[in-house]
Amino acid sequence: MKKLFCMIALAGLTLTAVAQNQTLRLSSYNGTQLERYDGQQCDVTIDRYLFNGWNTVSLPFAMSEQEIDEVLGQGVKLERLVDATQQGTEIVLTFQDCKAEGLQANVPYILYYPGESGSKKFHVNAQVTKKESKVTFTTGGGVKVSMHGAALKTTGKDLYGILAINNAEARFTPIDDSKSLFYATRCYVSIPGEQEFTLTTRHLAQGEVTSITNIAAEGDIVDVYNVLGMKVGSGIKASEINNLTPGIYVVKGHKVLVK
Repeated sequence: MKKLFCMIALAGLTLTAVAQNQTLRLSSYNGTQLERYDGQQCDVTIDRYLFNGWNTVSLPFAMSEQEIDEVLGQGVKLERLVDATQQGTEIVLTFQDCKAEGLQANVPYILYYPGESGSKKFHVNAQVTKKESKVTFTTGGGVKVSMHGAALKTTGKDLYGILAINNAEARFTPIDDSKSLFYATRCYVSIPGEQEFTLTTRHLAQGEVTSITNIAAEGDIVDVYNVLGMKVGSGIKASEINNLTPGIYVVKGHKVLVK
């Protein structure tokens, strides 16, 4: 009797594990309603067109650096938006190499694919998380720049999309055609207001010097060190760091350039 009870219990655990590991086909054309999959471990299949060169990507699950290499190849590059600066009507989007961190769920990225352009199918086993995919920066001129991941097929009018073909710099361009669309798992940039800007991109290597806005909110209180590890400021508001003598500092473990 005890043996029978153990067998029944084991069968129940097996059925529970199977139920928790759902099968999900993530449509990159229309998108997929993810409410029923939120928080679930899933066997995910994605059909996705990738151009040779820079693409955009946002996924509702995380992938490690090793998984990215296994699925897409070791030559793939992954960068996230870390800053937006303004010079008149030109906005510079600064992206930084973050492949070593892996791809995080619901974060918008640009992805460099070194292979031939075409439809790709890949499979992963991952925990799915449904939430908004968006990162926002405000330029010194007060312009709010947001990069969004498209969970569903999205009308592209009045937004900025990446030029995927022959795009060595990951350039973004305004979309003024109401018939243009952003398919799911892609990303776009939005800027409120009617003024049109020229968007250019800048690429930072992993760990390369960046600005304080990339690592701390304006009101954050931080300690500041020089590159020799000596503390040069204690309890300083992040917004006041740019008032320091020009040079390179270390804040929260990151090198920060003050011009």
